[in-house]
Amino acid sequence: MNQVDVLIVGGGAAGIAAARRFQGEQLSFLLVEASDRLGGRAFTRKLAGMELDLGCGWLHSADRNPWAKLAQESGIAIDRTPPAWREQFAELGFSLAEQREAAEAFAAFDRRLRDSPPASDCAAEALEPGNRWNCYLEALSGYINGAELSQLSVADFLAYEDRETEVNWRLQGGYGALISSAADGLPVSLGSPVGWIDRRGSLLEAHTPNGSIGAKMVIVAVPTNVLAREGLRFDPPLPEKTEAAADLPLGLANKAFLQLDRPEPFEPDTQLIGDPRNPATGAYYLRPFARPVIECFFGGAGARALEAEGEGAALAFAVDQLVGLLGSDMRRRLTPLAESRWGSEPLFGGSYSHALPGEAACRAILAAPVENRIYFAGEACSRSDFSTAHGAYQTGVAAAEAVLVALGLAHPDEDQAAD
Repeated sequence: MNQVDVLIVGGGAAGIAAARRFQGEQLSFLLVEASDRLGGRAFTRKLAGMELDLGCGWLHSADRNPWAKLAQESGIAIDRTPPAWREQFAELGFSLAEQREAAEAFAAFDRRLRDSPPASDCAAEALEPGNRWNCYLEALSGYINGAELSQLSVADFLAYEDRETEVNWRLQGGYGALISSAADGLPVSLGSPVGWIDRRGSLLEAHTPNGSIGAKMVIVAVPTNVLAREGLRFDPPLPEKTEAAADLPLGLANKAFLQLDRPEPFEPDTQLIGDPRNPATGAYYLRPFARPVIECFFGGAGARALEAEGEGAALAFAVDQLVGLLGSDMRRRLTPLAESRWGSEPLFGGSYSHALPGEAACRAILAAPVENRIYFAGEACSRSDFSTAHGAYQTGVAAAEAVLVALGLAHPDEDQAAD
């Protein structure tokens, strides 16, 4: 049996951040990843000469985002063009007056969440009955949370919103590419899924198809859906972790990319909402980085329905909506490039976590260490930066710091706690 001081299970943003923190320390560590690549839900593919992010793509809260800092330190160019999320290209299907009405409906909804939150903690109960923009608010929840408002904790949603700085930047070379490259030079084992962790002995024993690995400490950095369905088991079991993970399910946000022939008439970095009166609508980002491409975004119930239809359904839906808005000529000008289907990926089962109504406290339960030798990290463990790669980074570093303290290699530092 191979043996290390610390085993990190999961090669996404959190696991990579934890491993980076251990560099230079007087201990042995190994990062094991079930798939054949690093990055987790951050994934950049190069298609038609363009680096396209099929997972996270925006450096949210970029002015305090550690990935933005790493990009700057690495000499990677950052695009600071403000996002066009609040605008509708050419007012197509969504007049300026309607955009203002919809924005005010969201602002009023947000005020109700703060001033008179539902006793149930269920965000849907703060909708104004009969408001013509309720479908628009549901569509926004799909994009932001990956879930319908009926599945969303008010307290959890506001914890994120109050922490978000609204500074959003991008990387032309891809966010996923940055995150995976951050593991260069680290001890990594790909294709090594951990099926179960035996915690009965003085040494933790992680079982993989490639053999067992013994470790004094383990950092678990896998998605909540994996823990909830016990894709990673513990012996003896840890039911409090399984239950907390189940109450922090992964919502669904998928992307599709269409190459655009003769893109010049379309202004770069502009946006279209397909149908603001349909909660399952797509949102379309036209010519990001001035590229000849349209980035299509689907969230919540709409994303799930398209996944259920099978591969290619999101691309077909996007083409139909864009043709309806931009004219029949667009059908021959759009070439499908790629689509994500995160809900169908067995190692993930979704995109990013949200707390069910009444369950915001489960983030702290999930993040709490077990026996001072099993630690948990990942975006779902963040109190306020969940659903982001920088939230994952912070929890990975916090778990690594806690491990160093437990091993007597560092002193406690409350400032290192994950947000």
